[in-house]
Amino acid sequence: MHNRPLSKWTMAALAAALAATVVAACGGSDAPAFEVKLIGFNDYHGNLESPGTFAQNTSVAPAQRPPVGGAEFVAAHVARLKAQNPLNVVVSAGDSIGASPLVSSLFFDEPAVETLNRIGLEFNSVGNHEFDKGSAELLRLQNGGCKVSGGQQDPNSCKGAAVGTPVPFEGGKFKWLAANVVAGATGKPLLPAYGVKEFRGVKVAFVGMTLKATPTIVTPSGVAGLDFRDEADTVNALVPELRTQGIEAVVVLLHEGGVQSGTLSDINGCEGKLAGSPIAGIVRRLDPAVDLVVSGHTHSAYNCRLPNKAGVEIPVTSASSFGRVLTDADLTIDPKSRDITKVAVTNRLVTRNDPAVPAAANVASIVSAYRSLVAPIANQVIGAISTDLRNTRADGACNMRAGELIADAMLAATRAAGFGGAQIALMNGGGVRNPGFTFASSSAGEGDGNVTYGEAFTVQPFGNSLVTMTLTAQDLKDVLEEQFAGCQGQSATATRVMLPSAGFKYTWDGAKACNARISNVSLRTGSGVETIVDAAGVVTDPARSYRVTVNNFMADGGDGYSTFAKGQNRLGGPQDIDALTAFMARYKAPAAPYVPGVDPLDASTPRIQRVGGSSICPTGANTNP
Repeated sequence: MHNRPLSKWTMAALAAALAATVVAACGGSDAPAFEVKLIGFNDYHGNLESPGTFAQNTSVAPAQRPPVGGAEFVAAHVARLKAQNPLNVVVSAGDSIGASPLVSSLFFDEPAVETLNRIGLEFNSVGNHEFDKGSAELLRLQNGGCKVSGGQQDPNSCKGAAVGTPVPFEGGKFKWLAANVVAGATGKPLLPAYGVKEFRGVKVAFVGMTLKATPTIVTPSGVAGLDFRDEADTVNALVPELRTQGIEAVVVLLHEGGVQSGTLSDINGCEGKLAGSPIAGIVRRLDPAVDLVVSGHTHSAYNCRLPNKAGVEIPVTSASSFGRVLTDADLTIDPKSRDITKVAVTNRLVTRNDPAVPAAANVASIVSAYRSLVAPIANQVIGAISTDLRNTRADGACNMRAGELIADAMLAATRAAGFGGAQIALMNGGGVRNPGFTFASSSAGEGDGNVTYGEAFTVQPFGNSLVTMTLTAQDLKDVLEEQFAGCQGQSATATRVMLPSAGFKYTWDGAKACNARISNVSLRTGSGVETIVDAAGVVTDPARSYRVTVNNFMADGGDGYSTFAKGQNRLGGPQDIDALTAFMARYKAPAAPYVPGVDPLDASTPRIQRVGGSSICPTGANTNP
């Protein structure tokens, strides 16, 4: 008679039974249900300072919207919520770093990590911007140590002695989680797939992921050697592993999201149930073991309940961005089942003017110290504008004043024959960061209309380089067509309308089919207007060539603009922020300020025009809202 080894399934069952026995001994199966407070946020992006005012919804008049955010007040509001329940956890759904204002970016986002440590963050999913500088830099920010450049410590790294934090840089005291990011060489996750925290003997798992499409929106060097896997498949495959550890309570931290329909945008609303959004599609495929999804990426706030794989609605939350909002979720846990049986969620503003919630002094001192270090650079006036140039879409055709200014700067930097001979520049809307260029003076006191280097850097924080290439007229038509969801390789859930430089115009019709939406493409030159695509959508001279400037992210096919990768005779140019700074110098006093729409190459009509549709600029799967 031979003794058979236990199968892996028998061993799993024994492990689960043992875990249940331990839990029962610790917590007691007859113990009453208890609550755990989860405090969540997303898309911090190193916003140590307040991003301005914000409100519960858009019905609140601008003058009545309170100032919000700032690391010292995020910390204070988190502390206040934690004081309400000693059983608590603080989590984030990614993009904690990257695309950061100068006060964090200049110091390699070490300030972002140091403030998040003191805010009390425990578990943080990676987002796409965690990979902006590559996986090695992400691991340094997790593990600590100084940034090395050219074989020596970079002078802008490890500033702890000046700001009151440890030297060398301490690294994240929280855990970055990356369940669906796998190192191609090893087949193993780059970072832990999940973290576990125990409450009264009951373990809760926090699974962290970024969107599968991360490689399409990050510079290739940032994601080299990494595989990004399906979000729902990744979570569902982990459920059996978690259960072998006696874990039934599962929270997903996912850097992917949606946007409410309508115009109210209440931070606790769910208008339209995020229909057609990536997050809704992912949740619809999730194992019922998942109890809550904390999401992000779209910089939107919502408080939803969306159906999972079994058709059961589960809570799905998002807390805007930049520390404006916190998600306050009370999780009811049954010790007998070890599962979450109820979730009550409220999104709350991180107000700066509530006397009951004063700033956290330890965080305020760090922010103040970094502000002082960066001030000599940040407060330099580089030019002036005549009015607000926001990064919001101005109309249903998707024009954006801030993006137009940047495109004009890109063209100016590369127009000369020796610098590219560019005739057209195109800017991706996602690369124009909040709030755009504001007319009102900042706290630096530069004066109304003046634009500082720090303000410009906030709008263009990526450090991309300009690339000028040759495209044919047919290429131009193709790349404009692939702005729309599901067309020519563009994401099925994203519509991304680019911003053109002065003199280049086009019309689109979202009701038409893929490859038939673009018409009336023209280029105004000193000698007149050249038609590239006529009113019927026909390319007049498909082989005719044009010199076009984009940033290096777009040039490599980022944001789904795959046609740019076909560009010929490429010539590298300056960094985008340097091009913008040089362009704005033309509009620095005593010269007149930049006035949108008065460029001599511009006519009275908008650069982008739309046939039909509504006043809503499409951003998702619906190309004709």
